[in-house]
Amino acid sequence: MGGRRDGPLMREKGQTGRGARIAVAIVIGVLLGSVFAVFYPHGLFVSDPPIRNRRIGHSDLQVSLSSCESSDRIDALKIDILSLSERNSDLMKQVRDLTGKLRLAEQVKDHAEKQVLVLGKPHKAGPFGTVKALRTNPAVSPDDSVNPRLGKILEKVAVQNELIVALANSNVKSMLEVWFTSIKEVGITNYLVVALDDETEDFCKSNDVPFYKRDPDDGVDTIGKTGGNHAVSGLKFRILREFLQLGYSVLLSDVDIVYLQNPFDYLHRDSDVESMSDGHNNMTAYGYNDVFDEPSMGWARYAHTMRIWVFNSGFFYIRPTIPSIELLDRVARRLSREKAWDQAVFNEELFFPSHPGYDGLHAAKRAMDFYLFMNSKVLFKTVRKDPNLRKLKPVIVHINYHPDKLPRMKAVIEFYVNGKQNALDPFPEGSS
Repeated sequence: MGGRRDGPLMREKGQTGRGARIAVAIVIGVLLGSVFAVFYPHGLFVSDPPIRNRRIGHSDLQVSLSSCESSDRIDALKIDILSLSERNSDLMKQVRDLTGKLRLAEQVKDHAEKQVLVLGKPHKAGPFGTVKALRTNPAVSPDDSVNPRLGKILEKVAVQNELIVALANSNVKSMLEVWFTSIKEVGITNYLVVALDDETEDFCKSNDVPFYKRDPDDGVDTIGKTGGNHAVSGLKFRILREFLQLGYSVLLSDVDIVYLQNPFDYLHRDSDVESMSDGHNNMTAYGYNDVFDEPSMGWARYAHTMRIWVFNSGFFYIRPTIPSIELLDRVARRLSREKAWDQAVFNEELFFPSHPGYDGLHAAKRAMDFYLFMNSKVLFKTVRKDPNLRKLKPVIVHINYHPDKLPRMKAVIEFYVNGKQNALDPFPEGSS
């Protein structure tokens, strides 16, 4: 009878196989657990959705509150930036004003030192190349009795005892408006219109423009009310005298001028008369040696001459000195008895030297930079065609070479103020 009996070797082998299978199962379980732990950290099923929703709602509330706080903070920052910008603008204006006053004080000091040096006790000449003559005549003592009413107006309007003055009647009303609008845009406050008729007076009042209406004068009053450009231009020499006698420096201005910067920042104040030029380049504006050729003279056929284009009598700075007042008297006297152009007489009195039968005027004079104090010939013939010169911003532009003054004045504003690059293109170089 024989039954199956496992020997010791078979029993050991079976136990080893079962143990291996168990170990493999454990390893597989551990691996699967690790995989689920990585991909499903919160389990396969969400046990508490309300709590999750509550957490999300709380997070949204935090984001909403944070957004509101950020918006308020941005608004506050904008207000701070705007306030700082305004303060910076005010500070820059104060700096410009102080710079102008400092420059003027330095000029006055320099002029005073030279006057003391020249007008003081006789002294020996210095080393070669160091001697300089007096260039700035002393100002007259103010005489308030000349015109007390004008004096009170000037006390309010003038800055550092100087101001812009223009004469105008109703014939130039449109140009006058462009003129004072450009002055206001630049921020100039020391300017005055001498109103020559009632309509101009009313026009100045309605536009908050400082003005002075003269007392009636039969001869002068008629010219002021009905005269054209040249008649009014001649009248200004008589009227300006009172301003100088009161101790004020005047920047005399025609109304066919557009202001783009403050001219008082660019004056030298070292002469009796500082004028813009009708010249259109360095030679014509500042003078040159012109050779006159006369072949019949043979060896001496070439004669050298000195030439300069005239100063413009429609824009000049004049200081309250004895030579300046004498100049005004000379020009006014000649215009009262000659039928002459005021600008020609103005230049003849300034430049003609003393000679037999004539005593010349001993006045110091300076020509202004013709690119900064620009006439319309320079602008329309040269500047607008040159890419580099177009970038230059002049102090003023005087439409003195062209009869279509008003449209050209408006075009100048479009070009320099509003940045319209083709604003000057429609106009010819000269008059059509």
